[in-house]
Amino acid sequence: MTRKIKIGNVVIGGGEKIAVQSMTNTKTSDIDATVAQLRLLQDAGCDIARCSVPDRESAEALRSIVAQCDMPIVADIHFDYRLAVAAADAGAAKIRINPGNIGDLAKVDYLAKYLKERGVPIRIGVNGGSLEKKFAHLPLDDAMVESALEHVALLEKCGFEDTVISVKSSDVATTVSAYRKLSQRCDYPLHVGVTEAGVYEKGLVKSAIGIGALLLDGIGDTIRVSLTDDPVREIHAANEILKALDLYRGAYAEVVSCPTCARTCIDVQGIATAMQEFAAGLDCKLKIAVMGCVVNGIGESKDSDVGVAGGKGKSVIFRKGEIVRTVANEDILGALKSEVLACVHERQDQLGALR
Repeated sequence: MTRKIKIGNVVIGGGEKIAVQSMTNTKTSDIDATVAQLRLLQDAGCDIARCSVPDRESAEALRSIVAQCDMPIVADIHFDYRLAVAAADAGAAKIRINPGNIGDLAKVDYLAKYLKERGVPIRIGVNGGSLEKKFAHLPLDDAMVESALEHVALLEKCGFEDTVISVKSSDVATTVSAYRKLSQRCDYPLHVGVTEAGVYEKGLVKSAIGIGALLLDGIGDTIRVSLTDDPVREIHAANEILKALDLYRGAYAEVVSCPTCARTCIDVQGIATAMQEFAAGLDCKLKIAVMGCVVNGIGESKDSDVGVAGGKGKSVIFRKGEIVRTVANEDILGALKSEVLACVHERQDQLGALR
């Protein structure tokens, strides 16, 4: 079990909810654009957001940005510890740095003490593509772990232990191996992700494999899906990963559907897509199945709350594996939505009775 660390109004580690993160790609100095993007991220389900702080203007802009946002803002700092100080003064809830690239021990010590007094944690962000040369003789996963632990030791020497760690590579296997090794050697909360994962489809696959493998191992306290895309899509992807692993702490309706075959007599893709859009507006834990045939549709989806199994001309609507009615194929969508809503209302009535 990792230790708990407070980032603004969000707590990570120690078995708390896995926090979803993203990073703005606007110019941080453009306050209006950055705030607008942060609000879109929060609406999509983002818990913590990071902004790059490459200069003094960006650091000062954080003051106004933080004042207009409810979620914690992390300042991404490279090289200049003074920007980290300025960002903390402006209200940043966490500082992301690499202690090895911000100067000598005196600067690290000053920053560590400054942030500790203000209760601002640090994320040590180690990336496989920018490691110190002294670790070049090691395999990449080991090199990232050793680099991270050396930076941790440097902060501990300065009396600072309010730390989060990441060890990311663009290679999935290397990333997973590094996090597994790191988790055996410290109890600091881990920020998990595959860096430079790529454009949407490729990046999503790499992230789902890497993040998913680690979360299944019980490794990871906060996650970021890094995509060359709209940051909002990172949040959608991250939440889908959590849902697939049953780690999403919230009510949602899930739609499952078969891949279709020669027995299929209904538009599985069209119905499933329409139901996915419909389900997005339901604040209820529910599993909905769209299956192409009755041969194995009901049996394979008997754990679904509501579903349809297609047939020639007519299809069956079922609940928990039991047929409740038969409908013409042209009426499937309406009938399925109606049955789903009936199930939602029943759940709500049950909850009301318990209260």
